[in-house]
Amino acid sequence: MVSNKVLTMSEIKDPKLAAEGQKRLEWAEADMPVLKLIRQRFAQEKPLKGLRVSACAHVTSETANLALTLASGGADCVLIASNPLSTQDDVAAALVTQHDISVYAIKGEDIPTYHAHIQKALDHKPNLIIDDGSDLVVSLVQERPGQVQDIIGTTEETTTGVNRLKAMERDGKLTFPAIAVNNAKTKHLFDNRYGTGQSTLDGIIRATNRLLAGRTLVIVGYGWCGKGCAMRGRGLGANIIVTEVDPVRAVEAVMDGFRVMPIAEASAIGDVFITVTGNRHVIDSSHFAKMKDGAIVCNSGHFDLELNLVALEKLAKLKIKVRPYMEEYTLPNGNRVYVLAEGRLVNLSCAEGHPASVMDMSFANQALALEYLVQNKQTLKPGLHLLPESVDETIASLKLSSMGINIDKLTPEMLKYLGSWQTGT
Repeated sequence: MVSNKVLTMSEIKDPKLAAEGQKRLEWAEADMPVLKLIRQRFAQEKPLKGLRVSACAHVTSETANLALTLASGGADCVLIASNPLSTQDDVAAALVTQHDISVYAIKGEDIPTYHAHIQKALDHKPNLIIDDGSDLVVSLVQERPGQVQDIIGTTEETTTGVNRLKAMERDGKLTFPAIAVNNAKTKHLFDNRYGTGQSTLDGIIRATNRLLAGRTLVIVGYGWCGKGCAMRGRGLGANIIVTEVDPVRAVEAVMDGFRVMPIAEASAIGDVFITVTGNRHVIDSSHFAKMKDGAIVCNSGHFDLELNLVALEKLAKLKIKVRPYMEEYTLPNGNRVYVLAEGRLVNLSCAEGHPASVMDMSFANQALALEYLVQNKQTLKPGLHLLPESVDETIASLKLSSMGINIDKLTPEMLKYLGSWQTGT
């Protein structure tokens, strides 16, 4: 049974949901073999023994398995939500009541509660931070500078968060090591592309029950998340339009077989819009005003500010809720625009987020990144770092092994040739 101490050091919707949450947690674990192997090693070696970890992440069954891995490694963990709508309340209950891990997360929590939970994570006086968007790190640096001396390092899961850390480093505010987990190959090439691609379309379909085949799907941003959404959208029969600001990515989208145009043009012809840029107001008032009747708009980047919903509210003459996580805005010309999940992450708000199989590699990166920070705390300099390629290769090899797949190895002759310059045509 859970201790009274852990229950009082948590804020969740309902402890009675724990049984269902435990089932969900175990279902995810069955498809996370790499993380399970790491957990088994951590349980023996205790690389995080005596260290306090505060994690700001989406409180899902996959994240729960990461938390259990860290706890197996000896860490004292506190978990808070990185998004007000992404928490799975039953999973949060299971972590608290069945695994003695403190959680401050409730699906649908308001912004003041979200910020209060950030303070709870900082009250834990962490030595290590796991962040998803860098809200926790930014709050630490801005509001609790006295605690920075206790930080061994932080890890960052998202493109948005890595961009914020780069800006902090540029301004001289990143005074401890940070691992850009998002930039690991076994994270962004798979999580961002295949995870976001599948889960975003899953969220849209669950929220709307609309057929995507034959409709025009506008992907705003052609990074790895945008590529995944475009790929999966085409697989469902949608006509794909890509909007971009990067000429290289725009060329890539064209050669991948998609139409490319500015958002100002696409806004008039799209049926469904997905923002995946990590930037601000990429769909703005002028774009909403051009949308056809029945247009559906959602975000799968990070923060809800990818959509300028303040401007949309000012533009609209009526706003009503028509389905769970769907609001209808009636424009002055009578056209109706539907916004999903209040502009927050549609894949986590309206569905269950990334499948466990792909988060297996992402969270393997997180666990090994914390271990790397601890092992190298005497030599790692402040600033943004990448995980060594050897970690990527280890995770990929474990994943292949779990899938029953073997690959070739270079022969001594091949290795000699690759390392030489004398042999030519």
